[in-house]
Amino acid sequence: MPKVIRQTLLSLRDMAVAAGPFVLLAFALLAGAYWVLQPAPPKRVVLATGLAQGAYAEFGARYATFLRQHGITVELRATQGAAENLALLRDADSGVDIAFLQGGADTRRRSTDNDADEELVSLGSVFFEPVWLFYRQASAERTAKQPAIARLADIAGWTLNVGAPGSGAPPLMERLLEANRIDPAAMHLQQLPQTPAVVDLLEGRIDAIVLASAPESLMVQMLLATPGIRLFDFTQAEAYARRFPFLTPVVLPRGVVDLAQDQPPADVHLIAPTATLVARKHLHPALVQLFVQAAQQVHGGPGWFQRRGDFPNANDNERPLAAEAQRVYRSGTPWLQRYLPFWLANLIDRMWVVLLSIIAILIPLSRIVPPLYELRVRSRIFRWYGRLRAVEDAQGERPTAELLGELDDIESRVGRTTVPLSYADELYALRSHIQLVRRRLQEP
Repeated sequence: MPKVIRQTLLSLRDMAVAAGPFVLLAFALLAGAYWVLQPAPPKRVVLATGLAQGAYAEFGARYATFLRQHGITVELRATQGAAENLALLRDADSGVDIAFLQGGADTRRRSTDNDADEELVSLGSVFFEPVWLFYRQASAERTAKQPAIARLADIAGWTLNVGAPGSGAPPLMERLLEANRIDPAAMHLQQLPQTPAVVDLLEGRIDAIVLASAPESLMVQMLLATPGIRLFDFTQAEAYARRFPFLTPVVLPRGVVDLAQDQPPADVHLIAPTATLVARKHLHPALVQLFVQAAQQVHGGPGWFQRRGDFPNANDNERPLAAEAQRVYRSGTPWLQRYLPFWLANLIDRMWVVLLSIIAILIPLSRIVPPLYELRVRSRIFRWYGRLRAVEDAQGERPTAELLGELDDIESRVGRTTVPLSYADELYALRSHIQLVRRRLQEP
């Protein structure tokens, strides 16, 4: 190996040895910060949706597509609806991380000491879920003597399907019936799943059915276009909203279902709970961020009940908003994500404060690296001065030939010593000092 290359490698080795402890310290601090902060999100998350043909399932599939683009697999958990979703979130062993919930679906009294609810946070409101009360026109003509009913109290005595257990419709209808002083015992209430209930409605075995869903639901769109099936007009929608804070009065505009057929032929007033995304408090912040971004893409456009940009939003009067969700609503998509892959942007976003802190710690400590490097290089030269002084001091006490032999050994070893060129002057000075001692030993 050429001598120049050998000297360069030796210099690099000395620098690595001198700076090694600080490099190891930096890696240890980074590893510790990475373990504490966990900047990389899990690659899999479980989202509780709803019935296979419902709006929750449709939106869940769109969320899964969005997150798949960023390397996250979303497992969709089919459920009966909002009430079951809430129960799954409250169950720490269910495996569900995030779910769609309907406003007002929780009939259980919540309190500050309820640990299960304290562990839940909102990611914001994502869309309206109007209460669709579809009924047979023949039933209205039989009881109200007219094609349409005007008040909710007119359904007394009917056979009404309020939704399957676990969905959000039964607890909601319980409140509405109570507010209208309708005794459930005076009605025939059923809790069939959505599909068989719709079949029974179409075949006349029941009088009415309640759905609480976004208009994207296939069942809602099918019933809106079915002859002989009418949609109840909540003319007291504003009053319902004043009585129940989780409800919002909305209007199904004339012709929005089918402009050509002018369906519906007039504006229809509805009441609508707001669907929210709710997650466990410890869901990774990067996943919270991605779900809010997915909500902006899926729900941000115009619809039957909202204008562009109305959803998603930070309004949720039932649960606290997650801090990372608030950040996205306030500042939008993080700047780094616009130019870098998600994993890298998230890593930098989560770790930059730690990186600056580590740099602030290591910069003062790094000032001792050059002195350590210099000490290591010069020690290869200066350690021979001890033996050289011992030879010089032994003059007259030991035979000259023995001292010269030891001096030859020192000179041979020094000749094989390699130092960086910047320290060559000290090596040459050592050699000249060896010759100086040799001359003194050879003097008579």
